[in-house]
Amino acid sequence: MKELRFFDSSLRDGSHAVHQQISQKNIEDYCSAIDEAGLYTVIVGHGNGLGASSIQMGLSLVEEKEMLKIAKKYLKHTRLGTFVTIGMGTIENDIKSALESGVQLFCISSHCTEADTTRKHIEYLALQNVEVYGVLMNYHLCTTDILLHNAMEMESYGVDGVIIMDSAGASTPDLVKRTFEALQNKLSVSVGFHAHNNMSMAVSNSYLAMQYGANIIDGTVCGFGAGAGNCQLEALIALLEKSGYTTGIDLYRITDVAGNIVRKEFGYQKGVDETSIISGYAGVVSTFRPRVERISKKYHVDPRDVFVELGKHHAITGQDDLILEIAKELAGRQKGC
Repeated sequence: MKELRFFDSSLRDGSHAVHQQISQKNIEDYCSAIDEAGLYTVIVGHGNGLGASSIQMGLSLVEEKEMLKIAKKYLKHTRLGTFVTIGMGTIENDIKSALESGVQLFCISSHCTEADTTRKHIEYLALQNVEVYGVLMNYHLCTTDILLHNAMEMESYGVDGVIIMDSAGASTPDLVKRTFEALQNKLSVSVGFHAHNNMSMAVSNSYLAMQYGANIIDGTVCGFGAGAGNCQLEALIALLEKSGYTTGIDLYRITDVAGNIVRKEFGYQKGVDETSIISGYAGVVSTFRPRVERISKKYHVDPRDVFVELGKHHAITGQDDLILEIAKELAGRQKGC
């Protein structure tokens, strides 16, 4: 098995959980505390990636170039990483600026069927001799054959690995097994998994992905993230160590960060609840949750019904207008219109 690598997205995906309001002090305290835990990279930035700070997606409290510079100052032993969603972050405005800020690793993401849109970004970074990973989001919305085709496209562009993102926490164990068996047999680069915890399966599905070939796990401390959160890194690492794996992670250090920084300083206490479960069941990304709850309340409809309808539309990140359309339609049905 290839060397295990743990990507920590607490200062990226976790940003969703605090409405993009991660402060300079948060970044300083987190990076200085986590630096010697043995993680491969700490990924920093807006929850939706570089260039996403906006009224629609949420304005970052700290400007992203500054966020990266602060993190770089405190990460002495751990790679500084960042995330780019195609359609939001650009090479000229965002990637070049991130490189100037000291970023050493990039995750370039697209919808699971649109790997071709990542080509310019990946090839540009590969030419800079910077580590670059392709990320395929919402993988539950396509067949394994189509997913494999898109992963192989990313491999041909020069990625160091391909990360499969369970954006909605919709994975079943069978889907995880089938997916990673196929990828393991066809790809020569590293394969990773980013799980969400909508149905309380993030740790177990991540563990299963590793059994079938994944050597990268992208998670967060405390599961800090959108909706029900992500794969809780410290829980997975404890499970791996107990199962005989050598992770290279300082478990005591990472649990200290969980208690002292994420829970106390960030105030993160969330977990799986009824709305998270329904969004995972419907296969809808957790980042929709704040808007779904707000709009559902305004139109006096059940947010769970909105999630189910979004799932029927195969809604993905960026299609936020659908929430309003569906809420209005549901409200109309209730009135008999």
